[in-house]
Amino acid sequence: MAGFKSMTRALTTTAMTAAMLALSAASAHAQSLIRDTEIEEMLRDFADPLIVAAGLNTKSVDVYIVNDPTLNAFVTRGQKVFFHTGIITEFDSPNQLKGVMAHEVGHISGGHLARSSDVGRSAYGTMLVAGALGLAAMLAGEGGAGAAILGSSQQFATLDYLRYTRINESSADQAGAQFLERTDQSGQGLIEFFEKFRYQEVMSQQNRFPYFRSHPLSSDRIDALREVVAESPAYKNEDSDEDKHRLIIAQAKLNGFIDPPQTTFINYPEADKSEAARLARSVAHYRAADLVNAVRNIDSLIEEFPDNPYYHELKGQIYFESGRTEEALPSLREALRLKPGAPLLEMALGQALIATDPVLPKERAARLEEGENLLKSTLRTEPENGFAWYLLSEAYGKQRRDAYAKYAVAEQAYVAGDLQRAQDFANRAMEGLDRDTAQYRRANDIVTIARATRRDSRRR
Repeated sequence: MAGFKSMTRALTTTAMTAAMLALSAASAHAQSLIRDTEIEEMLRDFADPLIVAAGLNTKSVDVYIVNDPTLNAFVTRGQKVFFHTGIITEFDSPNQLKGVMAHEVGHISGGHLARSSDVGRSAYGTMLVAGALGLAAMLAGEGGAGAAILGSSQQFATLDYLRYTRINESSADQAGAQFLERTDQSGQGLIEFFEKFRYQEVMSQQNRFPYFRSHPLSSDRIDALREVVAESPAYKNEDSDEDKHRLIIAQAKLNGFIDPPQTTFINYPEADKSEAARLARSVAHYRAADLVNAVRNIDSLIEEFPDNPYYHELKGQIYFESGRTEEALPSLREALRLKPGAPLLEMALGQALIATDPVLPKERAARLEEGENLLKSTLRTEPENGFAWYLLSEAYGKQRRDAYAKYAVAEQAYVAGDLQRAQDFANRAMEGLDRDTAQYRRANDIVTIARATRRDSRRR
């Protein structure tokens, strides 16, 4: 899979393995972003038709997964939609997920954040600046730094600027219902989701789930939405079997990585031979350091679904994270063969290649070159992937291309918002780079931009 990785180490080392989910089992409050190709694709496939129906550009709206067990989803400036893992695992149907997605897109299309309070005044503005910096660090792969900054600006899930008015909530409901109808989908899922948590309306603000603290719920609001949805010609339309299956698999994967292994074994007992249960158990066994049973379960899935790239990827991750890199390579190669061009899969294989140390110098050089090329391909698609820049710096370093390694570190620091470090490493890189190279010109740009930005910040 485009994978999960325990953030116990990643929070301090930024080691968010390639296609691996960056999860923090150690702290429920140390939030981090999760990267997983399969789940990200599901969310994009559900979101993109709604974004188009809203008259927005799909390339301008980003969807992210936050490692947080609480029930929450929200949007921020810059047209970014965030889903907590806790809400993804809570949905009873794809239509409920699509309903919440449509509602969040309704906030974007309605410009609710753009019209919120003046962020330049009082401590509120300071909090937003801190929150923006934290998000930037997390998006760049600096999970620990991002969580720390966000923690200082208030807990991620409850930032005041995410609290919409009841008018905005009703507006987003109505807009979301329209987007669902335009895409020939029922709005019943959103009503079902609200009904499921209607009791939150009478609870104190402190005791509500984060989603309903920032999205105030009311019976009148549910009734108004029901009237609109019931009149839609798509009211009785149901989810496809494929969409149902995708959500079940995504939830099994998340549960396997987030819940304690023993909890997973209870919820997905050995007697359950379903695809989702075997996936969840494979992950749980891997997390419990039971390599034999982890591989046994994933092998049963690969035998049944040989063309599923994510099962090959998971097997590769299990071996890689268990220190058996040579055994990981065939599975990671097969995953990328089945899904060519997937940036996180490229990064996973690239990381494994540069982590190996063959005895023969020619083979070592070939693997480093292949890993370097895969990481460059990842960065062409995701130029702000901080961990890919970190891995590329390692690849350059192992090839003794020190100036290029310093350049890659400068890029990593730049996307993470650490302008002083970016400027320092870009300066060092320029000392050893040929002036005619693209890397020299880019390093020079980083120095110029970083210096100007830092100077302007001091003046403010």
